[in-house]
Amino acid sequence: MVTVSQPSTVDSLTFLTWDWQGHKIQYTVQGTGKPLVLIHGFGAAIGHWRQNIPVLSAAGYQVFALDLLGFGGSDKPAIDYSLDLWASLLRDFWQGQIQQPTVFIGNSIGALLSLMLMTETPEIAAGGVLINAAGGLNHRPQELNLPLRIVMGAFTRLVSSPFIGGFLFNRIRQPARIRATLHQVYGNATAVTDELVDLIYQPACDPGAQQVFASILSAPPGPAPGELLPHLQRPLLVLWGDADPWTPIAGASIYQRAQAQGQSIRVVSIPGAGHCPHDEDPAQVNALILEWLQDTKLWDSLPSQDR
Repeated sequence: MVTVSQPSTVDSLTFLTWDWQGHKIQYTVQGTGKPLVLIHGFGAAIGHWRQNIPVLSAAGYQVFALDLLGFGGSDKPAIDYSLDLWASLLRDFWQGQIQQPTVFIGNSIGALLSLMLMTETPEIAAGGVLINAAGGLNHRPQELNLPLRIVMGAFTRLVSSPFIGGFLFNRIRQPARIRATLHQVYGNATAVTDELVDLIYQPACDPGAQQVFASILSAPPGPAPGELLPHLQRPLLVLWGDADPWTPIAGASIYQRAQAQGQSIRVVSIPGAGHCPHDEDPAQVNALILEWLQDTKLWDSLPSQDR
């Protein structure tokens, strides 16, 4: 197992920029070898992978991570955000920066994006790792009872309001509130550090951040994993923190059923971890990813026309 002597920090990463449709996209790349692309979840950024990038790159891979449009150090234009928009960004990033079969590794909505890329454009993928995968960008109407649908609709209108939206968003993004939310969703409370709070808080202070937040709340949920899995052609590793209150581990059952039906899927639970096992228990997650990469020999098993 590859280990590091101490936890890595955001300061250990080198940030670069790439232009996409006139927007600045921040990314980082480290190491040489077969490519891995790390895709963060809602409200997060490249720094959420600070304890994974050095280990994966030291093991002989070229590791890319980027801030999705609207998050982190990337631009935050006032546009309609969606999973399709980010999937298009990621495909163009692959075309511009990589151009060889890649393993896409994502957390939460980043995991759903990874599954979309693998199933909609399998020629760019060698495999994928889903960490506590989201079922959609937002809840589908049928997934919420009527009172909750009303509450969520009212909240979205308030955050979007030009009169009180700024005030409400300013309350949501306060470091103390971010810390409290992280304590709710992290099974490992010691992983909720000042650095983690700051890497979420600082981008939320950028111009346009409120509009991004409001747009995402009203965005379509996108494709459900169950719609995508029948089209899966590449091996998949599914990691799931079993103490996640946002995307409970019951959500892994759809992948277990697909595995039982013969698809190349490995499902592993991470005991005691919440929504972000890669940050809560990075040593275990890094080891599981590297073991799976070695065992599956992804690039050797690709059809010759896709290598």
